[in-house]
Amino acid sequence: MFSTLTIITASIIFLSMLTGSTISFIEKERKAAIRFLFTGILLSLIFFIPSFFPSYIPKEITAGINILFYGFLLVSFFPWPLPKRKEGIVPREKIDERDTMFSRDLLEPNSENFKAYYSRNPERKSKDDKFRKNPGILKEGTLFYDKHIFNAAEANFDIITKNRAFVTGPFERSSKKTHPKSTSQFIKQLAKKYGAIDVGITELKDEHLYSYRGRSHNYGEKVENTHQFAIAVTVEMDHDLVRNAPYALSVLESSREYVRSGMMALEIAHYIRRLGFDARAHIDGEYEVICPLVARDAGLGEIGRMGLLMTPELGPRVRIAIVTTSIPLIPDERKENYSMIDFCKTCKKCAEICPTKAIPSDDRKEINGVLRWQIDQEACFTYWTKAGTDCARCMSVCPYSHPDNSLHNIVRYGIKNSPVFRKLAIKMDDFFYGRKPGPLKLPEWYKTRENNDNIH
Repeated sequence: MFSTLTIITASIIFLSMLTGSTISFIEKERKAAIRFLFTGILLSLIFFIPSFFPSYIPKEITAGINILFYGFLLVSFFPWPLPKRKEGIVPREKIDERDTMFSRDLLEPNSENFKAYYSRNPERKSKDDKFRKNPGILKEGTLFYDKHIFNAAEANFDIITKNRAFVTGPFERSSKKTHPKSTSQFIKQLAKKYGAIDVGITELKDEHLYSYRGRSHNYGEKVENTHQFAIAVTVEMDHDLVRNAPYALSVLESSREYVRSGMMALEIAHYIRRLGFDARAHIDGEYEVICPLVARDAGLGEIGRMGLLMTPELGPRVRIAIVTTSIPLIPDERKENYSMIDFCKTCKKCAEICPTKAIPSDDRKEINGVLRWQIDQEACFTYWTKAGTDCARCMSVCPYSHPDNSLHNIVRYGIKNSPVFRKLAIKMDDFFYGRKPGPLKLPEWYKTRENNDNIH
């Protein structure tokens, strides 16, 4: 007599794995699709065989297999209490934008700013000399140069540059009373209508701000922002194009999402000014704030091993834009997500895949009063100037970067709730997708384009 429970269990396993295989095939993850299918067949047979041969296999074994399976589900998905952390998250000193690699890259050799910077920071000169010997980001002669894609990406950055004039603007101060709750709700609805994946509001804190600006048009200017609130928006980067990293399509997607998030911030800031309140958009090249810190405190995620914002739904596969404003709003609570930090502690996939080993593989350290991971920004940026793209290998292989669908959301649920499942999820991701997965194949529109010279 067949064991009904065993047959049900086998059917659940097979259908689950078949679903995983189908989703992986749609995601163009052929290796994962095949492994899901064969794993489903193998595991379901383990349950089906005792049912077909009850006289040869003791009932105790059948019962034990079922107990192990459902016990595993209980341990993996039952919510475990997370530890309450008492970690410092307020840095002792502000970050100077002049210390960022983008600012250092813009320094003209032998200019006054160049001499002054390396006079203050002589230890950085030899490291920076290395990236200056390379062609540069989006330049001909780099490893992944592509005439069409690189120029399309440059066009996107040109659009951002042309719109920098709109980050601030005049406004007629309103004497009318506003309702913080309804205004906050409308801004969030508006941002999502414009295409934001998530929106959060936080009180603007001193540690969110750069101390000094560091771009060519504002170099050395002291940041003086007196706004009370900051609105953080995230937009999704296309999964397939990010998985093409470090090749040309990944930097095209990166530039495109800088435009999309930036335009969103410009629209929201201008809308607030029309209401009669000051507002400033912080977009690529016009940041007065450190975007990941603002987004974290607005409840949108945590800062992971690679130094990027890790969102619960898409991991680091997002771009961020910020609006700071004086309009009264209701801030969101910071949603501390220790499960993401714990996952990053164990995973280390980004550290292993990094071409220059710029991502640390050890545990977090206290840096400037904050417990965090610190990447080697010089090594990272030097590779960018050699590759011609912003690499994104770390982002492309992060298990959190998988698409937002039923398969991966079940895994995310387990990661959030169970320390046992967090460790198992890493092993599963390695098995189905590979510990060091290669770039995803090129999309058809790119492969079949005209003049497809220099394809990578």
